[in-house]
Amino acid sequence: MVEHLIDIEVAYAAVDDQALIGLKVPEGTTVAQAIEMSGIAQRFPGVNFSQCPVGIFAKLLDSPAEHVLQSGDRIELYRPLLADPKEVRRLRAAKAAQARKPR
Repeated sequence: MVEHLIDIEVAYAAVDDQALIGLKVPEGTTVAQAIEMSGIAQRFPGVNFSQCPVGIFAKLLDSPAEHVLQSGDRIELYRPLLADPKEVRRLRAAKAAQARKPR
């Protein structure tokens, strides 16, 4: 019996490098299996991909080990945020308000 393969991509962006790896994987492959197959851990040895949030086309997945891929899916591995966006906006607004005050 011939195994049917599907095309997928695995994407990761570090601060100074990015990777978009195209793969052909067997139908029924899970997200976690595809991440392992991609070899991305060897390209970014300092990153623990088992702890990274994972999504498909910007939709976060709860359980990558159970999610079965569809042809054309792009797996996205997200790195942790360096700063909380809400806090950054709050600080920027406070600084702008301070600059507008008469002296």
